Order: sequence, then C-alpha cells, then structure tokens
Amino acid sequence: MRCEAAVTGVGMITPAGLTRESTWATVCQGQSLARTDPDLAGLPVDISCRVDGFDADAVHGRRRARRLDRFIHLALAAAQQAVRDAKLDPAAWNAPRVAVVLGVGGNSLHTYFHEFDVLSQGHPELVSPLALPRSVPSMAAAEVAIALDARGPNFTVASACSSGATALAVAADMVTSGACDIALAGGAESGCSRMTVTSFQQMHALSHRTDAPHLASRPFDADRDGFVLGEGAAVLVLERRQHALRRGADQRAVLCGQACTSDAYHPVAPHPEGVGVESALRTALKDSGLQPRDIGHVNAHGTSTPFGDRAEARALHRVFGPVPPPVTAPKSILGHALGAAGAIEAALTVLTLQHQLIPPTANLERQDGDWELDIVTQAPRAAAINAAVSNSFGFGGQNTVLAFVGE
Repeated sequence: MRCEAAVTGVGMITPAGLTRESTWATVCQGQSLARTDPDLAGLPVDISCRVDGFDADAVHGRRRARRLDRFIHLALAAAQQAVRDAKLDPAAWNAPRVAVVLGVGGNSLHTYFHEFDVLSQGHPELVSPLALPRSVPSMAAAEVAIALDARGPNFTVASACSSGATALAVAADMVTSGACDIALAGGAESGCSRMTVTSFQQMHALSHRTDAPHLASRPFDADRDGFVLGEGAAVLVLERRQHALRRGADQRAVLCGQACTSDAYHPVAPHPEGVGVESALRTALKDSGLQPRDIGHVNAHGTSTPFGDRAEARALHRVFGPVPPPVTAPKSILGHALGAAGAIEAALTVLTLQHQLIPPTANLERQDGDWELDIVTQAPRAAAINAAVSNSFGFGGQNTVLAFVGE
C-alpha cells in the first residue's frame, strides 16, 4: 500500500455551514437543506441548496471580492481554511513546491447571464473587463495561488460532476510522484443560476417536488425523481507523508488509492449496469492495496436520479458482494454541488474516518426492489472504519473513486 498522500488540512463551505466543523455537525443531523429559492422565482423548478451567511467582502476584502465570481469566493475561502487547519504558513513554505489543483464543472453563469444581457441590449462598451478573468474555471486555482503564494503547478480540471474528486486524484499523484511537496486540492461550484437550473430542468434531471423541497432529494429511494442543485467548496491539503512527518503535522487520513475511468457510453446517461463505476472501484482498490473486505464505508455519488442510483448500486453489489459496506449519500442533505460535490464528499469521508461515525442519508423511505444497500438513515451510525471509498461520477461517463484510510 502506497499510503503517501496524507490529508493534513480540510476546508469546507457548504449549505450546511461555513466551516468544516459546522458542515459536519449539520450533515450529521440528517435533514435536507433544500428550500424554495427566491432567485429562481417563476421557473418550473424553484428550489435549491444555497450557502447562507457567506460575506465575501468580510472574508476577502471588498476590492478582491468585487473582482471574483462566487465560485472563486468559495474556493479561496475553503483553501484558506484548509491551510490554517494544516498549520501551514504561506509566508514560510517553499512556494515553488506547493501546487493548486481544483475541480470546476463549468463556467460561472452568474457572470455571463448579466454580461450577455448587457451585450444583447447593444452596449458592448458596458461589458465588464473582468467578465472573463472572474468567471473562467482556471481562475479558481489561479486566485488561490495568488492569495496564498503557491508557485508550483497550478490548474483547474473539469470532468463534470466528478471534477472535485478528479482534482484530488491528480493532486495525489503529483504529491506521491515528488512533483510537489504540498497540494491544495478540491473543487468549487456555484450552480444555482437561473440558466443552470433551467438547463438541468429541460434535461429532466431535477426533482420537481417544489411543494416539499425538504423531501425532494432522496438518493436510492424508489420514488426519487431527480436532484436538487447546490453550491459549495472543499479543499484538502495533501502532503507526502514524509513531508508531513518532518514538520510534525497532524494527519486526518491518507488518500491511498484513486482511479478515473470512462463509460464511453452516452453524453449524459450512465451505463445502465455501472460498468465504468465498477472498473473505477476495482482499480482504486488495487491502487491502494486494499481488498473489498477492507472497506468499511462507501460515500456514494447518489444523486437521486432514477438511472444513476441504480447503476451505482449494481456496481457496489458486484464489487462488494451481496452486502456492501454501509452507505451514505450526502446530496440528500446538501444538494448537488456539481464540480464541487466530489471534493465535499471526499472531505466528509475523511471526517467519517476521523470521527468513526457515518452520517445519515435523508429521505430514504423505500429502496428499489431489485437491489438493497445498507444505507445509514435517520441518525449517524458509529462504526469501526479503517478504510472508505468516495464515489463521484459525471456527464460524459466520467467516474472517479478515491480510497482513504484512517490514521
């Protein structure tokens, strides 16, 4: 087992809270945070899971906040939290050996929606010169590097809703290969714009339980009808274990294996049997040196879509046998943060290992009859967990699985 990419810091901003601690506490309560969203008024789907109470001016300063879009606000704040949690000082670290790798699913439509409106009204001279630098995905990693003086490799990866997890997989390889000593890795997305919601609604991907938002996101439930859009960010500090040990860092967990595969099947639908998911799970386990019997918990992708949940469940049964490890599906509580989801769920997996406590899944009343999983519901479940996997999948058949072990 390689076990070289130590997780020494975690930063999170989610609909459940503005810190790692508050997010964890709220997620463990097991109640959905979806609600009617005034910004989506008049649309067929007007519910979302938003981050409340985040004051970008206070966190970043008014001048910097004005030049950044919301997904970068969230990314930068999560990165700063993670660095503090790791007890790292950017003024003292070896900056050329610090990488930033973030996942973002797509361009920010918050900015473009406004700027396109200005242009369509015949006023190109009024389009902001910041329209591009504040909204292109690469600027998430760039702004983190600028703020924290991280002068190593710096880029953003996009693999749809697995982007945050893919960023962690790439960063772990960079750390273990010696390309850098430290990597700030994760994902950020703010996908609750009217255009984003409308696009997903037109694809029939969203839940239409607008009369009961708190019941809308229901992964693995027989009556699921789609996901609820969310937003957020999570960043993990990854270090080579030797580097972390030399500086006496606390290690929350170790990212010991990862795999990325492709279904090569359909632009938006998963392979119905989850063959790409199965391949990613088996490859991540092989990469980590773990056996299926070693895994004590699965943090599921679990979007609450009819086809996606079924494919994931089938893959879990083929890999782990008739009784897969206990499962949780955080999107039932947080909504689907798109490119940030994989990073948020990886952070929750780290915290599950640290606390030896599996958070519950909301709104599960009745599973499909052709498969059964041991899904934790209603309350957190204490368990002795040595290793866990976090699953992330996305449009285009993107599959990423991360394997973690506790310290």
